[in-house]
Amino acid sequence: MIDPWVAGIVGVLCLVAMWSYFTAQRLNRLHIRTDAARQQLLAALDQRSLVFAAITDTLPPAATLRVDVNPKIALEQRAEAEAALSFRINAHPRREDPALQCAMTRVELAIRFYNDAVTATRALRLRPLVRLLHLGGTAALPSYFDPAGLTTAIPSHTTPAIGDASAPHGDSQSDKC
Repeated sequence: MIDPWVAGIVGVLCLVAMWSYFTAQRLNRLHIRTDAARQQLLAALDQRSLVFAAITDTLPPAATLRVDVNPKIALEQRAEAEAALSFRINAHPRREDPALQCAMTRVELAIRFYNDAVTATRALRLRPLVRLLHLGGTAALPSYFDPAGLTTAIPSHTTPAIGDASAPHGDSQSDKC
């Protein structure tokens, strides 16, 4: 007959192993989500840079083009370059161009999606038991993307409430993005 203490310890170990397995799987999916959001963010930043270059009839600044080296360093360098580009956009007389406004809105959304993915990943990675069991593996802890000045270049669109009678129906600029 098996001792009840041994059966209890084996049961607890099985529960901890199952929790660890499912948490590691979830963490892996969160890292995949963060990587996909980073790629979408970089694509939106590239698109905004190209749209601004087309509007101003210049070549896009080399500093804002994608750098595919270490993702963390590339994102930090990109934040600095994008902040400088945002100030140039704010100072440009054609900053109200619909294509540029659309690209800026896409950048704003991409930043939100990326930072939300980073928040979810960091929330799970920084739990004490997850850190103790090293369930994050060797993956780097993702960092937020927050270029200084970018939010001032993004137009503040107010979204009407659902069912609002004053809301435009199909003719707004946001529908064309």
